[in-house]
Amino acid sequence: MTSELIATGLTKAFGGNTVVHNVDITVRHGEVLCLLGENGAGKSTMAKMLSGVVRPDSGTMTLDGRPYSPHTPRDAMQDGVVLIHQETNLVPNLSIAENVFLGHQPKRRGRVDRQYMREIAEHNLLRLGSDLSPDTLVGSVSVAALQKIEIAKALALDAKFLLLDEPTAALGYEDSEQLFTVVDQLRDEGVGLVFISHRLEEIARIGTRIEVMRDGESVMNWDRADVEQDRLVEAMVDRPVDRVFPEPDPHTGNVVLKVEGLGRRGVFSDVSFEVHEGEVLGIAGLVGAGRTEVARTLFGAEPCETGTISLDGKKLDIRTPKDAIDAGIVLVPEDRKHEGLHLGQSVSENIVSASRKSVTTLGTLRPKKIAAAVKRMADSLQLKGQPEQPASTLSGGNQQKVVIAKWLLTNPRVVIFDEPTRGIDVGAKEAVYQLIEDLAQRGASVIVISSELPEVLGMSHRIVVLSRGRLTGTLARAEATQERVMALAVAS
Repeated sequence: MTSELIATGLTKAFGGNTVVHNVDITVRHGEVLCLLGENGAGKSTMAKMLSGVVRPDSGTMTLDGRPYSPHTPRDAMQDGVVLIHQETNLVPNLSIAENVFLGHQPKRRGRVDRQYMREIAEHNLLRLGSDLSPDTLVGSVSVAALQKIEIAKALALDAKFLLLDEPTAALGYEDSEQLFTVVDQLRDEGVGLVFISHRLEEIARIGTRIEVMRDGESVMNWDRADVEQDRLVEAMVDRPVDRVFPEPDPHTGNVVLKVEGLGRRGVFSDVSFEVHEGEVLGIAGLVGAGRTEVARTLFGAEPCETGTISLDGKKLDIRTPKDAIDAGIVLVPEDRKHEGLHLGQSVSENIVSASRKSVTTLGTLRPKKIAAAVKRMADSLQLKGQPEQPASTLSGGNQQKVVIAKWLLTNPRVVIFDEPTRGIDVGAKEAVYQLIEDLAQRGASVIVISSELPEVLGMSHRIVVLSRGRLTGTLARAEATQERVMALAVAS
């Protein structure tokens, strides 16, 4: 019997728009198939068809040599095919054990067998290198732990094929490495895995084979994973990419933002740095180092307990985001869906939401001013989407552009980007990198926080590194390497 999950000629359309067309994919036991492509290429739809979330319009599937046609995710799970979404689907006020068996609680003598639930949950957590108690509430654990709990759920269902959709999007370097160890172990145990990722540097580390999709079709595949990133990018975007990161202009101006002794009890302390006019300052560090917390404090989203923040030589009293925005400091947040956008509102409404004064006359919104402002922003950022389109319907890259457009309309002096390319594809990343460089060339001061070291190294004039809430070093572009940054990031 063939030990494979085989899809032949799968096609799927939504509302007349074909998102997957005649795609063949084979997933074998004991391998990691890396499925690559830009946002909208059809990767997630393929994973959803394989796992019963959506039904293909045409095509066939077989599982270990027999017909396979799941009508629901439950059908797929019963056959051992499980999809783990980018955003975890767990109940925070239930325990890990209760989440692992959510929807299929085992019973003994007519009652829920909680002891069995705890034993199986603990066993599978240990398989994944986690010593969390199965009685721990899910709402109290880290993002990395959430991923392991999702995988433990799949193992409790005796998963034969595991589909991971952007599993490292919300993880830093250290947590990603832990996940890779888990994937290695599952592969060695004979589980077949599909690994969808936008982080191309992960592919050679984690993969067995590569399949590239573009515009809903399979366009390239390799029977190995150590493929040059330039070749992967060209296959994904159908054009050569000469340089992923634009070379920053070495000329910077006077100090614009000065941070001295910034601190919040138990979070970070004595953080000091400067950002110059036209400079891109990178902030690096492991997850939990305090990077996002510093950014949120500069933006007034979290309180500043000690230290000072000065802009153009003038000390600021930032207590709320409005104080920061009025001073000219804006934040493109890590979680764009929940903190950067009103998903139910239109593209147009989102773009003007922080600049209503500029599109009103005597307190009344002026449609012509709104339309002109939105068009100007959309054209400058090459935003794909209609002004009246709900923000929730855009791709990740275009959602990010809407958030950026909202803040650029305020004419900020300082723009802080927290994980600016999280969850967006390589083509959209290139556009964001160029936008950041353009901002700096126009004289803005830019701060970039990223868990992807190549991103920080490629974009920044200087890099400050945080470790456990302290600033452990500042590196000039010429002296910054991954090894030196990581040494500072783990310094005690």
